[in-house]
Amino acid sequence: MSSPPPRGIDEPRVSVVIPALNEADCLPDVLPFVPDWVHEVLLVDGQSTDRTIEVARRLRPDIRIVVQDRRGKGAALRTGISNASGDIIVMLDADGSTDPGEIPAFIGALLAGADFAKGSRFLQGAGSTDMTSLRRFGNWGFAVLANVLFNTRFSDLTYGYNALWARNRSSLALEIDGWPNEIISNIRVARSGLKVVEVASFEHARVAGQAKLRLLPAASAILAAIFAEWIRQRTSRASAAPIDSRRARELSGV
Repeated sequence: MSSPPPRGIDEPRVSVVIPALNEADCLPDVLPFVPDWVHEVLLVDGQSTDRTIEVARRLRPDIRIVVQDRRGKGAALRTGISNASGDIIVMLDADGSTDPGEIPAFIGALLAGADFAKGSRFLQGAGSTDMTSLRRFGNWGFAVLANVLFNTRFSDLTYGYNALWARNRSSLALEIDGWPNEIISNIRVARSGLKVVEVASFEHARVAGQAKLRLLPAASAILAAIFAEWIRQRTSRASAAPIDSRRARELSGV
């Protein structure tokens, strides 16, 4: 039995976006546990060669299947988020690492006033059974780096279990096709002035198959993307400064 919706959930419609690439063996541990009260479930298929789509339709006949426009998890998220019709969008993994039973906690944070509910494995009550010492150190390092460069307060920057009001989707880094999409989206949302609330979440080991992420290439791509975003934002502020100064002089009549 799925968890009851948070109080007030009968008004906003909830879309759950699930990127999937050859996850037929994992979906039975995911789709049946997505709450029945959600408005829609979108499975974004990365041109799977196994029975992912067949299994998804058997487990949840009302599921919407969309095919991502380009390669990469970021491209899958862009496709799903762009096609979502709900008022709230929840991003869930297809490998069983993110628990659908936690969806009410994310929705509750949004209904309580958050613009973006950010999953964290490092809050009280959270955790992970899939966190090696190397991954833990890397996650800590990326969070510290982002917090210093962007004046943010993330405890967990790289976790992809997030939810947001659909009206704020333009604040995400939807142009990024690869793994850095989630990280840069977190940074942009925080820097845009939207209210970010971290939600305690427990990460499970993937149910079956091989992880798509390759640690060192992904880490290099994320690091490069963080510095590229820092340069982009500094350049944007620098170019805006002369315009702001000129406008101030015009208004003061100087």
